[in-house]
Amino acid sequence: MTGADLVAAQLAAAGATHAFGIPGGEVLALVDALERSGIRFELARHENAAGFMAEGLWHATGALPVLVATLGPGVANAVNVVANAQQDRVPLIFVTGCVDQALAESYTHQVFDHQAMLRPLVKASFRAAPGTEDLVVAKAVALARRGRPGPVHIDLPISVAEARASRRAAPAILPAPPSIPADLQPAQALVAAARRPLVIAGLDLIEGGAAALDRFITVTGAPLLTTYKAKGLVPEDDPRVIGAVGLSPKADALVRPLIEAADLIVLAGYDPIEMRQGWRHPWPTGKAVIDIVAEPIQHGMHHSSLLLEGDVGTILTRLSDGLAAAHAIWPGREPDAIREAFRSAFAAPANWGPHAVFETLQRVVPAGTVAAADSGAHRILFSQMWSCDGPRRLLQSSGLCTMGCALPLATGAALGSGRPVLCFVGDAGLEMVLGELATLRDLGLPVIVVALVDRALGLIALKQRQLGLPRAGVDIGETDFAAVARALGGHGATIDDRETLVREAEAAFRRDGFTILACRIDAASYEEAF
Repeated sequence: MTGADLVAAQLAAAGATHAFGIPGGEVLALVDALERSGIRFELARHENAAGFMAEGLWHATGALPVLVATLGPGVANAVNVVANAQQDRVPLIFVTGCVDQALAESYTHQVFDHQAMLRPLVKASFRAAPGTEDLVVAKAVALARRGRPGPVHIDLPISVAEARASRRAAPAILPAPPSIPADLQPAQALVAAARRPLVIAGLDLIEGGAAALDRFITVTGAPLLTTYKAKGLVPEDDPRVIGAVGLSPKADALVRPLIEAADLIVLAGYDPIEMRQGWRHPWPTGKAVIDIVAEPIQHGMHHSSLLLEGDVGTILTRLSDGLAAAHAIWPGREPDAIREAFRSAFAAPANWGPHAVFETLQRVVPAGTVAAADSGAHRILFSQMWSCDGPRRLLQSSGLCTMGCALPLATGAALGSGRPVLCFVGDAGLEMVLGELATLRDLGLPVIVVALVDRALGLIALKQRQLGLPRAGVDIGETDFAAVARALGGHGATIDDRETLVREAEAAFRRDGFTILACRIDAASYEEAF
């Protein structure tokens, strides 16, 4: 029994099934201990991608997401995904190897202060000491999951990991029970009196809040808007669901009359970190707004009449209690009209382009399919068009909005579910993570990569045009992704029409390994699209 064994045993007890990363000499004892504890260590090609694989697995199975990195460059490589875990509310446990403090005073190779670099991005940073190994992990897991989830860092010195340790009873840090405000009567009165309520649901609800949200909109008759991360909390073919908002000015303009007409807005786990600047001060000061949050943030993006802090699903349930079904009126049936306008605004034109890619694949994919979307122009249009039939069916970085996330997210989700997963990515974003195709090959996972090939950083080029700036730094060459897929042990196809896309997509869903569908499009298709 070593210190690393205590760390691994506590992670396993907390629900970790896999750890992702790239080993180095400073974490070899930990990697060995993880494997012996039943936690499989999965090798990625970059620490940033490894962290997103851990997140994808968490979405698919609920397993505790664990990222392991060696000292120095390994830790530095992971900064982006740790920042994403902070902004996208992922309870990532990040374990790093480090040299002993005494050695660090005189030995400088690859050595810097991991904790100083990570503290602005994590909920806490711990340094394990002899006798505290499992306690530190228990505290880290409890903190990562409490309230609004987020990353926690553990620095594990080599001597602590390798030292002999005594077997002992694991520390018990019980999770806090779901909390609700003591007095809900003012909020209950507002809900009961509303005749034109509107609900906007966000990422604080994705952890087990779908049933409570469904019941709340049933008993209030409120139409539902969601952020991109909350898509599918109520299946989007449900007539109560208007659609998703976040980064699309076109969508914002369509829903503004609904926001103005509502006599009560209920923000159900809504976190404005997902929203563009157009969602600053989106309703007048006098509007009745109940803001239900896991933890309050002084963001300044909007005002509310009441702020309710606690478990969002439990609070929604309490507000639903005692209400008669569908007591709201909406006499002008505005939600129905806006829902139809939403569908029409993002309908695919007849010609080939990104709209046609998304519409065609929506018809082909089996029910319950999970998709991941990378950042870029395609993600905004895709998030508006794609219909999710359940929660966590669309994975993306909606807070940090980082590129290079979709492929590793899809990898983790496929590893957890054992089912084919779709990955939508631009050509530039795919080129950032081409090495992870080798990870897919080695794991034998059925990820279907849909690459939107427009030979540009399309969203940035679009912003340049809008600002009247000359085109610079946004053009890339055309990579033969079909050939790349074949070289790395997958299947690849280049696609220029709907018929070929249907044929290749259907074959991809029957294939065991990964597939790249390189869909060549014109970047001009994104003009006025969202």
